[in-house]
Amino acid sequence: MSQRDLPQDRRDFQRTKPLSRRSLLQKAGLAFGAAAVAAPRGFGFSALSVPLSSARPLPAAGFAVGSVMMQLSNYMSAARERELPAPVIEQAKHHVLDTFAAMVSGSDLPPGRVAIQFARSYGGEKVATVVASNVLCGSIEAALANGVLAHSDETDDSHAPSESHPGSSIVPASLAVGEQFGIDGMHFLRAVALGYDIGPRVGMALGGEEYRATSHRDSHSISGIFGSSAAAGCIVGLNAQQMRWLLDYASQQAAGIATWQRDPDHIEKGFVFAGGAARDGVTSALLVHSGWTGVDDALSGADNFFLAFEPGADPNVLIDKLGQQYEITLTNIKKWTVGSPIQAPLDALENLQKKHPFTADQVQKVVVRVATTEAAIVDNRDAPDISMQYMVAVMLLDKTASFRAAHDKARMQDPAVIRERAKIQLVGDAELQRRLPHREAIVELALTDGTHLTEHVTAVRGTSDNPMPREEVVAKARDLMMPVLGEQKTAALIEKVYAIEKVSNIRELRPLLQKS
Repeated sequence: MSQRDLPQDRRDFQRTKPLSRRSLLQKAGLAFGAAAVAAPRGFGFSALSVPLSSARPLPAAGFAVGSVMMQLSNYMSAARERELPAPVIEQAKHHVLDTFAAMVSGSDLPPGRVAIQFARSYGGEKVATVVASNVLCGSIEAALANGVLAHSDETDDSHAPSESHPGSSIVPASLAVGEQFGIDGMHFLRAVALGYDIGPRVGMALGGEEYRATSHRDSHSISGIFGSSAAAGCIVGLNAQQMRWLLDYASQQAAGIATWQRDPDHIEKGFVFAGGAARDGVTSALLVHSGWTGVDDALSGADNFFLAFEPGADPNVLIDKLGQQYEITLTNIKKWTVGSPIQAPLDALENLQKKHPFTADQVQKVVVRVATTEAAIVDNRDAPDISMQYMVAVMLLDKTASFRAAHDKARMQDPAVIRERAKIQLVGDAELQRRLPHREAIVELALTDGTHLTEHVTAVRGTSDNPMPREEVVAKARDLMMPVLGEQKTAALIEKVYAIEKVSNIRELRPLLQKS
């Protein structure tokens, strides 16, 4: 077939796609609606047979809605009523509580303080809660503020394959719109689970960490806006046609560049990773709910989202195992409130301490091996929670790594900490680099009596391969929230989250999340 014989959208694709970006197979995977994709089987897939009686007629010059968009929008529109498997419900509760805890603890950090101040000064209709404050405001502003609160530091959850932090944008967006519309607890959980299904799949379709590294765009922000849009769209009850428009507006607002890596205060990072994405997701849903229309398929056809952001992307990832594999069950909850590359080394030190107890003064040398790109992120950083050497020193001294220690910048100059830091060698390991996105670590200890200890962590605590049970998630949340909310309110909030299916109106959480 000659170039002239190809449809216009295929010619546009062949003309613009760089040959070096992905394989020919990935080129073929870019769906423009020409080929039908079989609907996956699994939980709740009656959604894919929902009739699109509300779909508007396409203009004569338009593109047909592609099979990826058709399946995706049908799945999204049916999520409000779809039964979730019991393990997914339990995981959703874990992630909601973990994100609430990140918001509450973030309120005492600089990004959280400026986020609350913004919401307080901006005003707006008093329909949504700004966590750990007495501020009520509009849902768009609340989503922004609570998103920044949730990623005021490195406490929130993360999804490694998509290089995203889903909870810090999806949960704030769901809470804000959920309060505005007065939804019940089960509807809230289903919206959150849908957000995790959609946002990370967009990040994976783009290429995850490789995409972030080569494009200089921010995968966290892009995944976050699609996840937040999906969750908010579920809450306001959009049908399949409206979900397609929702994804169009999410595509138009997708943004974020990797300059956040130069942000010394974590404020811009909180906005890029979470606050901005939550705000834009809520905006997308409210625009469509109020009557706005848009393009029927922004994921295929001329000038589509993938052509603009990554021509070598594979849109079929968006529907791969959809309804069978719930991404919320594959999202990590951090045991330690530090940067992700530091998680495995802290696990290793804790394991070694249990097997062969030692004190800091018995340690002569520590060699920490992580992936090369991971080492670069956390090598002697100024911020305590993303400094490998500081956090390992704290672990040697305290035999744990508390939230307080991870945010005690003054302690970085403590002579005892400086003495331990001098023993620590961080090594970027090429073999561990090849194993990403599995964040592994090897920690080697040389003790003063000549003993050598080694621990290789292949599954970080809190990942799907080594999950934290409810009691550990609760213990972490309690540690983060009690200093801010107090013991009684913290206990009541934890109890309410784990019985959220009995909540008739999500606004019942408001007095437990507020701080006078």
